[in-house]
Amino acid sequence: MTPDAVHDEPVLLERDGEIAILRLHRPDRLNAFTDEMCERVIAAMDRIDADDTVRAVVLTGSGRAFCAGADLAAGGDTFVLGDDPDTGGAPADQGGRVALRLYRATKPVIAAINGPAAGVGVTMTLPADIRIASDTAKFGFVFTRRGIVPEACSSWFLPRIVGISTALEWTLGGRMVGVDEACARGLVREIVPADRILARGIELARELVSGTAPVSVALTRQLMWRMLGADSPEAAHRADSLAVYLRGASGDAREGVESFLGKRDPQFPDRVSAGLPDLFGESAPET
Repeated sequence: MTPDAVHDEPVLLERDGEIAILRLHRPDRLNAFTDEMCERVIAAMDRIDADDTVRAVVLTGSGRAFCAGADLAAGGDTFVLGDDPDTGGAPADQGGRVALRLYRATKPVIAAINGPAAGVGVTMTLPADIRIASDTAKFGFVFTRRGIVPEACSSWFLPRIVGISTALEWTLGGRMVGVDEACARGLVREIVPADRILARGIELARELVSGTAPVSVALTRQLMWRMLGADSPEAAHRADSLAVYLRGASGDAREGVESFLGKRDPQFPDRVSAGLPDLFGESAPET
């Protein structure tokens, strides 16, 4: 994967070794989100997942804001959407498409929120595995103040991250939330000086992937996210059992044990691009 060199593009894809940096890049508009940016982020994630040399991705923004929310250049018609051409009904919201693409990622996702984030600018970060924020950040689930409702699957993600009471407080009232409150209530893991936010995001990403098997990381991420919605621990047990069975017979498992016993760094042979097993279908063993 080659870093994007055209810096007037609204989304940039860069590299720091094995870490991809996905950057919202409309700093003159506080990275206000557009349909084009939606398509660019999804395409970039497709490239990241297809590249076995990328182990994790850091999502951040250019300039002093992470993302001010939807671009309001269309004025009062900003949120007037056409019918889905295939169904004639409501189209998929663009924030939801981005959120689901991040949720489905096979690599860890770190959100390094470099400044204020509002609307889709905050909801798109909810599927990240870790969120950190600069000391200049603040957050606004401002949808009711714009006459709309939360999107980007945030009605699923946000209560699971901060609890239902906090989720309701923030989304019903739509007030701006300071970074200290966001950290205290679990929206972000830590607060970082603004000039250190990207470096810290890359550091955390490396901690997640150093010495780990890429396929095992991808499957672990799937298990943790998918089991948030499981109706019982039995569902998790079935998926875990199938994963342990399949991974236990893999070259990665052999290499993991032999490298540990030999006191050397592992060289895991399996690749995410070769495909991942379905851990959640009917093939899982019964207990």
